Amino acid sequence: MTEKFPMTAEGFERLEVELKQLKTQARPDVIKAIAEAREHGDLSENAEYHAARERQSFIEGRVAELEDKISRAQVIDPTKLSGDTVKFGATVTVVDEDTDEEVTYQIVGELEADVKDGKIAVTSPIARALVGKAEGDSVEVATPKGAKAYEILKVAFV
Repeated sequence: MTEKFPMTAEGFERLEVELKQLKTQARPDVIKAIAEAREHGDLSENAEYHAARERQSFIEGRVAELEDKISRAQVIDPTKLSGDTVKFGATVTVVDEDTDEEVTYQIVGELEADVKDGKIAVTSPIARALVGKAEGDSVEVATPKGAKAYEILKVAFV
């Protein structure tokens, strides 16, 4: 059985946009670059040709990977979810119990996680600690710098 990848509609759309860009722009550009490099003669010592072929290989690999991920995506719309416990798609505001620093995360699929954008993978240690908990609960997360304690301030589905 093939494994499904949970992801938000936004993450799914990002994958589709990247795939379309690769197929409609990057692929034709690299084919053109290969054709131009061939015109320069001896292919065995043609750095442009080898670079273009390497780029083509990367593009084709990425296209295959994206098509696979898209075909196995399980799209979940967080706005259609509700409840007061943390689950996939939830936007969770927590406070570090040591520093009183507040942070907001959205729990998303592995393929769309971006900590700088406040999106953490459902498989990350902090997300695993948060899932199933509710507002007011405290969780402890093992980090490379030692255990961190967080209190859940707010759970929303936006």
